[in-house]
Amino acid sequence: MKNSIFFLTTNKFCRSFPLFFCLLIFFSTSFRTAEAHSLSASYTILNLLKSKTTMNFALDEVSVMELTGGDVNKNGMLDPDEFEAIKKKIESTIQSNIILKINGEKQSWTKVNRLELNRKGDRTQLILEVDYPAIQPSQSISLADHLYENDTNTSTTYVDLLKVNYGNESSTAALSDQGRMWSMILSDSAYEGLSNNPNTIQPAKQQQQAVIKKESNSDSTTNTSSKGWVTFLKLGMNHILTGYDHLLFLLSLLIARQSFKQFAKVITAFTVAHSLTLTLTVLGIISIPSYIVEPAIALSICYVAIENIFRKNIGHRWVLTFIFGLIHGMGFADLLTAMHLSKSELAADLVSFNLGIEVVQLSIVLLLLPLLTQLHRSKYSRNAIISTSTIAFILGGIWLFERVIS
Repeated sequence: MKNSIFFLTTNKFCRSFPLFFCLLIFFSTSFRTAEAHSLSASYTILNLLKSKTTMNFALDEVSVMELTGGDVNKNGMLDPDEFEAIKKKIESTIQSNIILKINGEKQSWTKVNRLELNRKGDRTQLILEVDYPAIQPSQSISLADHLYENDTNTSTTYVDLLKVNYGNESSTAALSDQGRMWSMILSDSAYEGLSNNPNTIQPAKQQQQAVIKKESNSDSTTNTSSKGWVTFLKLGMNHILTGYDHLLFLLSLLIARQSFKQFAKVITAFTVAHSLTLTLTVLGIISIPSYIVEPAIALSICYVAIENIFRKNIGHRWVLTFIFGLIHGMGFADLLTAMHLSKSELAADLVSFNLGIEVVQLSIVLLLLPLLTQLHRSKYSRNAIISTSTIAFILGGIWLFERVIS
């Protein structure tokens, strides 16, 4: 009788496995799509030259598809034919939403130097390089980004990570929320430091600081130093909230039965470790390629999940957490390293960004701890740990596979 039940159960599982596998793949794909859609980050570099103004604009592939509807065959990417079909729409969409003004007058592109997809798996980006007319001494220049501003059909959080190079100086800003605008007035002495050629570097000069202003609908004279840190605080909060691999790792760490002292050690170890490598990576002291960091993050989820399933005593988990936290910190740094923050603003931006991550992380921990305490008092505690860890292992394994082959 027992053998009959075993074979019947096994037979049902074998028949249902393909369906289970398909549902798993569908779930993971949906999870990945949600991850890509939750935070859209563009990277804009303005180069102010005496001969012209250039703009390099990069936007992730999923955002391009959202803004243009270019993914006709719904395979989650832009095929070459699909990209060619929407090139004109991409140009018009960016040109009508990224507004550059000099002395209050809207400027048009004088030349399109590059428009292509730089394909790198799930990190594929649209790359656009264009020229504008040159700025003159004592003139103002502003950049407004209206992408996603009136789009109510998506829950995407959008941020434009802007860097402006003028001579030996540079300015950075994270443009987010409504009324995204940056502006500055170029002084006569700053203009003298500008290059005529984008490939040449001027020798260092004593230059009068240009007046930098970050404008909004409510206050058009707000200085960046007073509100710039807020944008990077929000950027850090959004970055961890949309980093589902980081959140799943955190859940996997906390789900196992632990004392309050063990919880405190684990959270402290993770915080110290990722703050350390986040800082060192942004400062350029260490540089580990993303094709190593991203799979390692997925692997950390799998390892912790396996440990949860097969080990009941995890008294020294804080040591493992510190090691994996070093890897996650490099993952947190990807947005800021792409901005190449200027030294004058680096400290404030880095601290604000890291603080945003910590605020969200601490909030999640404070929310989970009472729930986990109640769970661990239940007779279903072990089953819940194993079930949650199994799901984490499967998702981590899928991400690991995707990141290794991409």
